[in-house]
Amino acid sequence: MKIPRFNRSRPHRQSGSAVLLFITLLAIMLMLITANSSALLHLHRELKLLDQRQIKRLNASQTNATTTAISPGQPGSK
Repeated sequence: MKIPRFNRSRPHRQSGSAVLLFITLLAIMLMLITANSSALLHLHRELKLLDQRQIKRLNASQTNATTTAISPGQPGSK
């Protein structure tokens, strides 16, 4: 008794291409995640640097502040 053979080459080819497509999409997603995390790291460093510069600038302006005298013509001064 002979067992009938089915043409199974086509479904295997389709499933193989689906796996290949999935792996390709996964690789693209991983590259995007890596690029985004790298950009976020650079932005975080930039924000820290800007914050330090702002703190230095504000501290310098406080030490160089001058006191204002009230002129005699202003109301409330005696």
